[in-house]
Amino acid sequence: MRNKAAFPGQYIQGQGVLSDLPVLIENFGKKALLLVSASGRNILQSQRGTRIESDNIIIELFNGECCEDELGRLLDFVKATACDVMVGMGGGKCIDTAKIVADRAHIPVIVVPTIASTDAPCSGCAVVYSNEGEFESVKYQKQNPAVVLVDLQLIATSPTRLFVAGMGDALSTWFEARSCDRTQSKNECGGTSTMTGLHLAKLCYDTLLDYGLLAKIACDNRLVTPALSKITEANILLSGIGFESSGLATAHAVHNGLTALAETHAFYHGEKVAFGVLTGFHLNGSDPDEIETVYSFCEQVGLPTTLAEIGLDRNNREYLMIAAAKACEPEQSIHHEAGEIHPKNVLEAMLMADAIGNLRKS
Repeated sequence: MRNKAAFPGQYIQGQGVLSDLPVLIENFGKKALLLVSASGRNILQSQRGTRIESDNIIIELFNGECCEDELGRLLDFVKATACDVMVGMGGGKCIDTAKIVADRAHIPVIVVPTIASTDAPCSGCAVVYSNEGEFESVKYQKQNPAVVLVDLQLIATSPTRLFVAGMGDALSTWFEARSCDRTQSKNECGGTSTMTGLHLAKLCYDTLLDYGLLAKIACDNRLVTPALSKITEANILLSGIGFESSGLATAHAVHNGLTALAETHAFYHGEKVAFGVLTGFHLNGSDPDEIETVYSFCEQVGLPTTLAEIGLDRNNREYLMIAAAKACEPEQSIHHEAGEIHPKNVLEAMLMADAIGNLRKS
């Protein structure tokens, strides 16, 4: 097995860097299709009269789901307009859609996250869902984004819950990387982790513990602070490189399983991943001090520690088994863990995670 790692071409983070977008587009092509979420469109409207306006940018609204219908629609649009650069501006699903469309159209993609809610911006992989929002598959692009452009002013004014959800996604990075390293499982690049990937994954975790609460308070108050900058980098860059170059395990498989339950669709990716981290602890028999640290972190910043906090009834075990079974499907990353994995012990780990979460609240 070969060690492999993947990185975006450029990562640019700071206040006001959104105004660099037209110049960046000119570096890669002549005409860009700018795919925007509803929140991204509002941001663009507020920027009228600034350098963002350009004759070589066609703006198109994202339909809300990274599904094959939307991918086909946008690929046809790129061909019809002869765009040679793709830009994705919004949250994780908008960004993933832009990445896949760019890959299929054989053009570069620039990513402009308006929230720091997932590690999707830097990675070369993307998740495809059904029209109804259920996980279907992971698609791997030939290259990572050419540029990731992160304007801290946009992050500071985004909803705090989304910012915290990004911490939930980032929280999984070290624990899944560690599991993959122990079992020498493949990462998302098709190799095994480099030292760089592992150390960045651990740095991501350490940064969350040190600055997570301070960054949440900054986001609550719409302030750009050093803590907010550090957590933005952890949520997007450190977690993005860490997961892709080191691999996934229980947390993301449990997330994928939970998407099969309609009640969880109202909750964000990182919120379900965070519960997956806690499930992983009880599946693997992790150190009690580590478990205490992570539960405390989740409680501090507002990540879910119980099934009820992601819309589920712990007493309906037969229904919860649907999620556990989906998490254990052959292609799922939970099989990167050591030991025997099957739906029954995954369900029991989910219920144990929930039981501890409830006990700590009593």
